[in-house]
Amino acid sequence: MTDTTDTTQSTEVAGNPAPSRRSLIGWGGAGLALGAAAAGGAVAMTRAGNDVDPAAAEAGAAIAFHGTHQAGISTPVQDRLHFAAFDVKTDDRAEFVQMLKDWTEAARRMTAGHTVGEGAYGGLAEAPPDDTGEALGLKPSRLTLTIGFGPTLFEKFGLADQRPEALVELPKFAGDNLDKNRSGGDLCVQACADDPQVAVHAIRNLARIGFGKVVIRWSQLGFGKTSSTTPDAQTPRNLMGFKDGTRNIAGTETDRLKKFVWVGERDVEEESAWMTGGSYLVARRIRMNVETWDRTPLQEQEDIFGRDKGEGAPVGKAKERDEPFLKAMKPDAHVRLAHPDSNNGATILRRGYSFTDGTDGLGRLDAGLFFLAYQRDVRKGFIPIQRSLAIDVLNEYIQHVGSAIFAIPPGVRDKDDWWGRTLFSKEA
Repeated sequence: MTDTTDTTQSTEVAGNPAPSRRSLIGWGGAGLALGAAAAGGAVAMTRAGNDVDPAAAEAGAAIAFHGTHQAGISTPVQDRLHFAAFDVKTDDRAEFVQMLKDWTEAARRMTAGHTVGEGAYGGLAEAPPDDTGEALGLKPSRLTLTIGFGPTLFEKFGLADQRPEALVELPKFAGDNLDKNRSGGDLCVQACADDPQVAVHAIRNLARIGFGKVVIRWSQLGFGKTSSTTPDAQTPRNLMGFKDGTRNIAGTETDRLKKFVWVGERDVEEESAWMTGGSYLVARRIRMNVETWDRTPLQEQEDIFGRDKGEGAPVGKAKERDEPFLKAMKPDAHVRLAHPDSNNGATILRRGYSFTDGTDGLGRLDAGLFFLAYQRDVRKGFIPIQRSLAIDVLNEYIQHVGSAIFAIPPGVRDKDDWWGRTLFSKEA
């Protein structure tokens, strides 16, 4: 729910004809919102006042899998999310490494719009197919897959000495009511796409490949992106109806990305040099008490955020992107407390999504924000910001119910590289 963020990474897309009909619908038809022509090759994504370049979206574009940094961080934010945290069940290091290699190859194929392995049909009738098949006929839909390693992974495979100092256990924050069944994990995969079925297909197939070696601990579906990494894009709204992430880092702001998002050589000790070019992710499932919020007067809602609901302008200003005058806001206003000027410059890159997961059994929607924050060092990013938000009046309407932190390794460089190579390969 913070109003800050930084992100930047140029992304290439390869075009494919015909849009997917599913890119026009939400999860199960949910209607809530929180909140480059291709000529046979790769074309740079252009700015178009939205996170989706019209030509690229119409073509069901593919985003390049290889790169210095993993895609899905500063990449233009897609419309849908399937996030999964896994627990490792094998104690065989070689078996786990082979799974990472198999996952990488599957991710490489799926992000390009191809089936996994030999496909969903046409193979041996006596054996299950390599691909589950539900994405057959669908375009890549800008699918990105991003992997991360949790603190508990470093308790396995003799990795304790290679755990980065910045991969800390998050402290307990004011108002936390965390469900252990929705928290933690040895590793995670973030699947973002413009088609929900493409994102779900990706996680399902990775879980299938990992059977017997890893098991899904928890997962989260998301819709209605609540932050943008595209310059001049319309700022999305959260389920409270307010624009969210106005000051988020844009994917073209390479200086801010370098300063706030990407891990540099000077940030790590020798044992964790494998993290150079990576980032750190904090994932928080934030439940919103929407029924209470919906009965709150408009003026009070605007005072809580420190912005007006229509334009999104900060208190006393006319336009959304006008520099806020923090002292004009109430001392416990959300924007005032989350702003870098209130946190010694602390800045994060956000990729949040709305969620609705049925009801809580008491006639209330189980709805809110799945908050994803990338940063160069959690100790200088999320933690000080969240501590500052301890007196946020918005806390009366939200509750953090799930939490996890992951080290996001650098990108897969080429066809011979694989997820986690810098950590698991002695040659690296």
